[in-house]
Amino acid sequence: MDGEQSVTNPASADGAKANPPPPAPGVGPRFYPCGQCGAKLEFAPGTDSLICPYCKHENIITHDADAAVAELDFATGLAELEAAAPMEETIAVVCTTCAATVSKPANVDSLSCPYCGSNIVTTGMNHRHIRPGSVLPFKVTRQQAQDAFRVWLGSRWFAPSALKKQGFLDAALNGLYLPYWTYDCHAASDYSGQRGEYYYVTETFTVTVNGKPQLRTRQVRHIRWYSAAGRVRDQFDDLLVLASRSLPGAVANELAPWDLASLRPYTDDYLSGFIAENYTVDLTGGFDVAKGMTVATIEASIRADIGGDEQRIAERRTRYSAITFKHILLPVWISAYRYMNKVFRFYVNARTGEVHGERPYSVWKITLLVVASLLAVGIIVLVVANRSAGR
Repeated sequence: MDGEQSVTNPASADGAKANPPPPAPGVGPRFYPCGQCGAKLEFAPGTDSLICPYCKHENIITHDADAAVAELDFATGLAELEAAAPMEETIAVVCTTCAATVSKPANVDSLSCPYCGSNIVTTGMNHRHIRPGSVLPFKVTRQQAQDAFRVWLGSRWFAPSALKKQGFLDAALNGLYLPYWTYDCHAASDYSGQRGEYYYVTETFTVTVNGKPQLRTRQVRHIRWYSAAGRVRDQFDDLLVLASRSLPGAVANELAPWDLASLRPYTDDYLSGFIAENYTVDLTGGFDVAKGMTVATIEASIRADIGGDEQRIAERRTRYSAITFKHILLPVWISAYRYMNKVFRFYVNARTGEVHGERPYSVWKITLLVVASLLAVGIIVLVVANRSAGR
């Protein structure tokens, strides 16, 4: 089998036992030497013993029979994952207007906030955080993003006409890497509930036909409920969680999907000329969000396991295991522009060119639509009334 070494019996030709070579130093499974020959002891299934495969010497595993199995705190386990991750220190600067936190680019004394456009003087503090493991490089150019914005803004019928002219001229684009977590995990869910199965009963009822009562029958559906309980297992891959509080969650969802298959190992080179936002949702908080993403899939698995025509889920208890994560950076073009003394943002997925964002509405255009709709309804009502009167 791959990863295993064949074992040769160290006994010599005359039956004398030879001591096996000592294990090579390094990180690996803990080594338990045999007290007689020094070979590696192996756990014997079905026993409480470690047994030497050569001389059969036995070491009893001592334990307290009355000791309870410890329940480990889940957050602590996740914190251990975080502690094992590669860390780095950067200078973090915070926008005093919108509180966005970004990394200070090298050799830059001041910059504009990518979210609100406010000027940031790059004085900050060292920020220790998990180093990104991979990055999705920018694919859409600044000009392509600007063109996509023009098309998007031009298609907003309810946007003020003056905004469209201003947006074409003044919308400055900033390249920004957004921090994300991705999580893989297994979920085992114990549930209890009920399975509903349809059955039909024939009922008799009376109707009046030409002034006379007539008996008729119909099939009426009922449900029998049966208790159900069990366990389902689900596996999740690349649950994507935004690790920033600066970007509205609804916008982050609209920017998806991302071609995560094109992720590349992180190097600082990809950040040259762009701004990288620091994560403000930590690893544990991100997994809390990821667990919420699993609920619909788990409930669907439970309903499929219950079976029947309808299902009721009374209780669900889910345990997550085999949790792994990645810290990744995803690229967007972002602009903050002002109209009538208000700030509006728009975002361009720098991989697909998809545009999403905020814009003001023209009161006059909306009023015109409402008036036109009311007129249309009035005309329809008038036409129907005239036809009815003519009969």
